[in-house]
Amino acid sequence: MAAMTPTPAPNDGAAPTAAPGAAPAPADRDGQRDRQETGVPAPARAPRRFRSGSRPRVWRGAVLALAGAYFLLPLLASFVFTVHVPGQGVSFEAYTQLLGAEGFTRSLLLSLGLAAATITASLLLAVPALVAVRIGSPRLRPVVEVMCMMPLVVPPIALVTGITTVLRWGPEHLSRTPLYQTFLAVQNPDFPLVLVLAYTVLALPFVYRSLDAGLRAVDVPTLVEAARSCGASWPYVVLRVILPNLRTALAGAAFLTLALVLGEFTIASLLGFQPFAVWIVSISGAHARMSVAVSVLSLLITWLLLLLLSRAGTAPATVSPGTTRHSRTSRTSGKES
Repeated sequence: MAAMTPTPAPNDGAAPTAAPGAAPAPADRDGQRDRQETGVPAPARAPRRFRSGSRPRVWRGAVLALAGAYFLLPLLASFVFTVHVPGQGVSFEAYTQLLGAEGFTRSLLLSLGLAAATITASLLLAVPALVAVRIGSPRLRPVVEVMCMMPLVVPPIALVTGITTVLRWGPEHLSRTPLYQTFLAVQNPDFPLVLVLAYTVLALPFVYRSLDAGLRAVDVPTLVEAARSCGASWPYVVLRVILPNLRTALAGAAFLTLALVLGEFTIASLLGFQPFAVWIVSISGAHARMSVAVSVLSLLITWLLLLLLSRAGTAPATVSPGTTRHSRTSRTSGKES
């Protein structure tokens, strides 16, 4: 059997390798003789590197192409459906009639307002609770996690059924109490707060996951202890020390909440309100092309808002010259003292 000769490794300025069949160098012969005398096995050779770099790039490109086709082909087909009229050719009438369509602006502004209120309520509810658990009671974290994940196991249809049952109590049992006016206020068609409450519950799992990942990446107890040792108050610690370090996590939570609110249909439809998603479905019967055009436009608006939120979460923090000068002066005075 012929002996297999190893493939020479790439030589990057190292000592030249011996040609196949050539006699080993004197140092190699001494090492082989010593290992034979002492019985020590020869060191294992390093595995040869995979030198063909084009094959992973081909697979990577193929996967990206399939993913792009999966997302872009339905959008392209929808766009062609909106601009191609059989017998008339290309027409952008479906897009030009959007702004004049009844209910378009009102439903879009309502959805954006609901999204802003839901993001604010979710962050005001989750950030103080998670920071308090992280600093004061780490043992309560599993309890908080289970409570925040609970909406994932409750279907929206069950949630809206419970909300409807509670809202029916108002006219029957609370008509002579001040709480009855509260029931009417949360169902105001111009801005239904009941949807904000329902969306806050639905967004809680996503907000919790994003904030929990951000808090795990930051040593919050050490930051709080250092700030408190320097004489900072608790509001200053939360607003100027903790929240700037959670900026990416906050942007991610707002990112997910915005996407959820703009696409939610079940709860709003069953409660009788008409945000943007419900309005799109309501006009689909009489204006099919316009409804598809609105869907394409809503995707573009959603992507634009998500890009803005992502940009806001990853942008570097700006420091004012006055703050920099003050901090340098403080450090200089500290060194001199």
